[in-house]
Amino acid sequence: MRKLSVAVLFGGVSSEYSVSLRSARFILENLDRDRFEPLAVGITRDGRWYLYDGPIDRIENDSWHKDNAHLIHAAITPDRGLKSLVALDGSGMFIPVDVAFPAVHGQNCEDGALQGLFKLAGIPCVGSGVTASALCMDKEFTHIIMERAGIDMAPYLCVRRRDMEDMDALCRRVADTLGYPVFVKPANSGSSVGGSQVRKPEELHKALLTAFDEDHKALIEALIVGQEVECAVFGGDDLIAPLVGEIVAPDGFYDYESKYLNDNASLHIPARIPAAAAERVRRTAIKVFETAGCRGLARVDFFYCPEGNRVVFNEINTLPGFTSISMYPKLLAASGLSGRALVSGLIDICLEDARG
Repeated sequence: MRKLSVAVLFGGVSSEYSVSLRSARFILENLDRDRFEPLAVGITRDGRWYLYDGPIDRIENDSWHKDNAHLIHAAITPDRGLKSLVALDGSGMFIPVDVAFPAVHGQNCEDGALQGLFKLAGIPCVGSGVTASALCMDKEFTHIIMERAGIDMAPYLCVRRRDMEDMDALCRRVADTLGYPVFVKPANSGSSVGGSQVRKPEELHKALLTAFDEDHKALIEALIVGQEVECAVFGGDDLIAPLVGEIVAPDGFYDYESKYLNDNASLHIPARIPAAAAERVRRTAIKVFETAGCRGLARVDFFYCPEGNRVVFNEINTLPGFTSISMYPKLLAASGLSGRALVSGLIDICLEDARG
């Protein structure tokens, strides 16, 4: 039986480039080599594509693109008749691709851009499609859709850079609508990149500038006081959300570094919340996943507020991290799904979807 070629994409023009390298290592190391032939496809920070066949550890330490002996300049062609990587080194070589597995995060990676390329190319791509990817990346649109579905969320405002022309008016609007403290984050960015806590009006200007470094619009959300919990959703037509995990950050803010690059946050699996609350988190996670039209995988983040017994939706990540400290693979591993079974299962779901 012929092995299927799996293009594992990593890197990318994204503020989450570094964590992508660690996710790629997990996927490549857990790819079933009896069934699949790996094609490691790296995208540099400036957007150059390469087929890389060198050691996996050079991916994680970001020296892969310096290893010319193991690089072929290549890119996906949108020609559906080819379904291939095309070598750009003058050889004209075509490298067939049966399925794409994006180990990428953030803008230009999980916002529908790559998903659109693979849709044009006719190559099955693990995870959500164009619409769900774009919807879940844009937190304003996510809020609008989830409000319509009756999902409990923090009150929010969406602002543009032009709203900063009158900061006094904006600060009053935030005070009257949300009250302080608030949380400011880019509308289109992942994993807390560009996010800031704002405890008083004087801090709002700096927080917005930080958010606008990542996107042209920002969300200002009322601060929710509660336990930060996350739920992994996995599956195709039959979805599972087996366990809820809890995160306790050392400074109360679970930022990008805490999520993916260091282990200074405490993770509790299962979460230290009542069983009935955990069940509500799991049910709501699946509802959010289905409402957004997601496929395959997502990590859905919530706050559990003991006072009022509320489960408050925070955000959904359609391509969660696969690093050694990432909550998504940890939750599924704790429920009995090994790394190899997880990677194989996601590819099988993708291929089943492609068959219709």
